[in-house]
Amino acid sequence: MKNDLKFDLKPLLLTGKKAVMMLKPYTVVLIVVLFAAAYSLVILRINSLSNAEVDQNAVTSQVKSSPSLRIDPQAVQQLQSLKDNSVNVQTLFENQRTNPFE
Repeated sequence: MKNDLKFDLKPLLLTGKKAVMMLKPYTVVLIVVLFAAAYSLVILRINSLSNAEVDQNAVTSQVKSSPSLRIDPQAVQQLQSLKDNSVNVQTLFENQRTNPFE
């Protein structure tokens, strides 16, 4: 048995050309509508992501996995003794406390 189904693309191409000719005056409007739709989808996605609730279990697991900072008490004592003994270091400490951005 032969496959007698044949697809003729000429009527489809003619219909497509007619549709393009009918929509040609509205190309600017269609482009603007497409950009507005894409922009509104982006805005909606940003809005949904900015209002997302944080899972407390995920936060606690992240906090537990991060190492805690530890300062050596001997280093603290050494800095305190340097501050107390040297006038130059003492002025540097005071200056940085009053204006840390200089």
